[in-house]
Amino acid sequence: MAFEFTDSNFQETAIDTESVAVVDFWAEWCGPCRMIGPIIEELANEYDNGKVVVGKVNVDHNPEISMKYGIRSIPTILILKNGEVVDKHVGVTTKQNLTEKIEALLQ
Repeated sequence: MAFEFTDSNFQETAIDTESVAVVDFWAEWCGPCRMIGPIIEELANEYDNGKVVVGKVNVDHNPEISMKYGIRSIPTILILKNGEVVDKHVGVTTKQNLTEKIEALLQ
């Protein structure tokens, strides 16, 4: 299951970690977000190895993180490594595209 990033745990779980963090900014009312949701869940299950944290931020419930990263459109996927945003994708994408980005960071 995808990790639930929140305003209160984001620093510890996405920034202050040695893991790569894949963060899906979404909302319940967002159609494209519902399309990418199953992909995020699959990635969370496949990368349940401690090297990658795959999760979601509900923008309606966690406005601080959303504002900090300038999220204006959803879904937006940020990939962080060593606390820095190293990749960003806005809109729907494929599982293969995200997998390639993650794998490149793990090498």
